[in-house]
Amino acid sequence: MGTADNTFGAFLIGVVVSAALYGVTCLQTWYYFSRYFSDPWYTKLLVGAVFVSDTTHQVLISHTVYTYLITDFGNASDLEKLVWSLSVEVLFNGFTGFMVQSFLAKRVYHLSNKSMIITASVMSLVIAELVIVVIYVAKAVHLTTFAQVPQIRSLSMSINAVAAAGDILIAVLLCTFLQRSRTGFRRSETMIKKLMLFTINTGLLTSVCAMMSFISIVVWPDTYIYIAFYFCVGRLYCNSLLATLNARKGIRRDSYDEHLSISLHKARRPINSPISSSQMEMPNDLSIKIDTTQEYNEDEDLKRPQSV
Repeated sequence: MGTADNTFGAFLIGVVVSAALYGVTCLQTWYYFSRYFSDPWYTKLLVGAVFVSDTTHQVLISHTVYTYLITDFGNASDLEKLVWSLSVEVLFNGFTGFMVQSFLAKRVYHLSNKSMIITASVMSLVIAELVIVVIYVAKAVHLTTFAQVPQIRSLSMSINAVAAAGDILIAVLLCTFLQRSRTGFRRSETMIKKLMLFTINTGLLTSVCAMMSFISIVVWPDTYIYIAFYFCVGRLYCNSLLATLNARKGIRRDSYDEHLSISLHKARRPINSPISSSQMEMPNDLSIKIDTTQEYNEDEDLKRPQSV
């Protein structure tokens, strides 16, 4: 076992960072249910289930750190024991990751023209991670001391490796299919570019965190640094899902504003044009009305404008 700084100190840092991310999760969850109340019931159920799983995980790791640093403070023999919540928390991180990655796999399914082979390749990694998590927890709950943890270290490494592989594969596939969906129209091009950037950023966070946990096990096997990274993985999954759902209106609105600005610019006439002023005004008004109608048809959640 390492020093207090890279063992229980790493625990504490992981919980503090995870708690900060959980605050973001709560804010994003509130924002989702207050803005996207017309979403299908199954999407709301997914968000609710992910939030409950994420909350349970935060409670479990908080219990773990409280037990080691407060309840067992000054009792060196108890610090060698494994607290039950440290083993069970892995299960809820696994549940969160499974639900979020399954949601993204569904997007891969639709963007790939419902390709079963591509979707199955993604789901194989998603299911494999959950299976390894269940096996890990089933073995971990029977361990009593930290000295026995190396017995399941290979499973811990597998969880992080498979999770990172799944995140990277999903991000690559989504970006590839979005690239193929480009139509050449400026409005759709803007939306697709933003979706690609958003996909890369969200997938990068979870995969990097999982890889850092994997690397920490290999480089510092006698410390708990890898646990600090793993504490944050579930929170990043939850926030990536919520950020993806909450960004929809903003992406539509931004692409609409840019398209409207371009439409107005193209409708301008030269000053010396022989066309009358009444003829010059009609294209501008017509362009604004058509674009606005299209925007509100695409997102029924938005309130209908009072005037155009």
